[in-house]
Order: sequence, then C-alpha cells, then structure tokens
Amino acid sequence: MRAADYAYLSSPAPIALAHRGGARLPENIGFENTLAAFGRAVAMGYRYLETDVHATSDGRAVAFHDTVLDRVTDARGRVADLPWSVVRQARVGGIEPVPLLGDLLEAFPDTFLNIDVKADSALAPTLEVVRRHDATRRVCLGSFSPRRIRAVRRALGPDVATAAGQLGTAALRFGPGPVTRLLHTPAPVFQIPAEHRVGGRTITLVTPGLVRRAHRLGKHVHVWFHDWSREDAQEYHRLLDLGVDGIVADRIDVLRDVLVERGHPPMAGSGG
Repeated sequence: MRAADYAYLSSPAPIALAHRGGARLPENIGFENTLAAFGRAVAMGYRYLETDVHATSDGRAVAFHDTVLDRVTDARGRVADLPWSVVRQARVGGIEPVPLLGDLLEAFPDTFLNIDVKADSALAPTLEVVRRHDATRRVCLGSFSPRRIRAVRRALGPDVATAAGQLGTAALRFGPGPVTRLLHTPAPVFQIPAEHRVGGRTITLVTPGLVRRAHRLGKHVHVWFHDWSREDAQEYHRLLDLGVDGIVADRIDVLRDVLVERGHPPMAGSGG
C-alpha cells in the first residue's frame, strides 16, 4: 500500500505534527505531553499530535516520554515500576496530570495521533487502547524497535499506518544496500531526524535524493529534530522546499507561521 491509501496519511501535505503537543511553544514549556499542551496545539489549528507511550506496572498506557517521572513531574520513579494509582498523582510542571493514552484519544476526537511506543511493556497496552477506541485509522505507530513495529502490523492489520525506524542512522552506518531494503519496508512513512551527530560532526540526513526515492515508492517523509534549538523558520522552509510531507515540530508557533506564509496553514494541511 502507498501512503495515500492510509486514512492517517490522507490529508494534503505538508502535515504539521505537534511534538509532545508542541513542547517549545512558550505556553507549553514544562508541560509536554499533557492535555493542556495538546489542547493549545489543537486551538492553533493542529490536527496531528505526536506523543510517546509507556506503561505502568499494572498495564495502563500513559502519554509520557521519559522512562522516569523525575525530569518533568513533581514525583520520582520509573513509570514501569509504578501502578497507575501512583502515576496519576504526579503533576507535570507541578500542575498538570499525566494523561492516559485513552484520555488523549477521547479529548481530541477529531485529531490524528502519531504514537511512539517507548518500551516492550507498553506495546500490548497501547494496542488495547487503539482497539478499544476504534482508532486504527487515526493513528500512526512508530518505535525505535523494528520488532515492536512488526508486532503492531500483525496485531492491527493492514489499515494501521506504521513508521519505518532509523532510516537515517542505517544510511550513515551501513551504506546504500540496507537503505534500499529499508525503502521497501511495508511502512508507509519514514520518520527521519533532520540531522545526525557523528564524531563531533553534524550530518544532514534529509536530502533531495532521499525524498525523491521515498516518493517514487509512494512513501511519506516526516522529519523530526534531535535538538529543538535547530528548529527555526529557515530550517522549516528548507525542509518544505525539499518536498518533505510532514514536520514534527516543538516550535509549533513558528511552524504555523511558516505554513501560513506558504499558504498551507496547519488546519488546512492536517485533516481539518
């Protein structure tokens, strides 16, 4: 199947995705992956939201990036070692609760979700939530683990969009042979970092040739950033000029302005 065959990817490109709700939107700093942050993105016109998923010790899928609560909440401990009854008491930025994945699907029913499954323990709970909310056609599931992605395809069938993992890293490490094989993955979208640091050197990964090869195979190219400080209007314009199909942005205010300037505001280009 080609990207256009998936409901998740049927919106006109470029698709604007709010990374953790837009983690570097000034109002969202310190409140990533919360319903408040995602709500601000939706209010700005975003219809594609990116989140991460871990599972609690009793198998509840939570929209949370880190392995531990310590960095962004007023609590401590590994999410996987704590029951939901404890995690639900933690407050992101000391204010906002940690949401369940199901909360996100229910709170914003007109949105699409890009979900990064962060751990093996989160796989089954994530699949259960997607099934329970009949959300197969409105999610794209990705992971750094190819094994998890294969398990997603087996469990949810051909209608679910999945993201191919680590194309850029494979290109750097192994050369054109494995990259060609990766381009023929059943995943309809490549999620690629804009650049990669190797030996103190920054290498640009998203090139015109890579985008052309992906498009010849009917795939989307969605770009994300290791370092949000590299995100600015100039970089967004550069990527859009290359023909990328989506940008996963922390600076959703800057990306919105760029897309408006180009005649593709987020709502018009993101399933609105």
